[in-house]
Amino acid sequence: MSAVDLRTILADPEHGGAYFIDDRDGEAMAQTAAGLDFAVMRVDLSDCVDKADLMARLAKAGGFPAGFGANWDALSDVLRDMSWRTAPGYVWLIEHAGAWRETYPEDFDTFLEILNEAAFEWAHEDVAFWALLPFPGDQLTALED
Repeated sequence: MSAVDLRTILADPEHGGAYFIDDRDGEAMAQTAAGLDFAVMRVDLSDCVDKADLMARLAKAGGFPAGFGANWDALSDVLRDMSWRTAPGYVWLIEHAGAWRETYPEDFDTFLEILNEAAFEWAHEDVAFWALLPFPGDQLTALED
């Protein structure tokens, strides 16, 4: 895929959402998003121990406002607002999520739902919102099921 195609895709709010991507593409997508002046938030889930740890890592990467409730409802609220970090678009690069996904499958599914809901809400405002979850290429087919 060419850089122009990637810019066009990332800039389109209608295609935003949570996506599993090949881990070899994560950096190029983050750089392309930065080139569009999008806010790019990187979250490393290596050794993430539980939901509270996930919330803390998201809050740090996103610069969430003081008083963030660190629960699913609060996460949904801040991801659909982002008024403290205005940008023409948002990209969350959520790296090394495999072990956390395997250990907390229900929480992982809830997390994906919240990310997709946020993207849907932002699309109504004509703002692109992406959550990109890089995985090794050989694991992508299994994730799509």
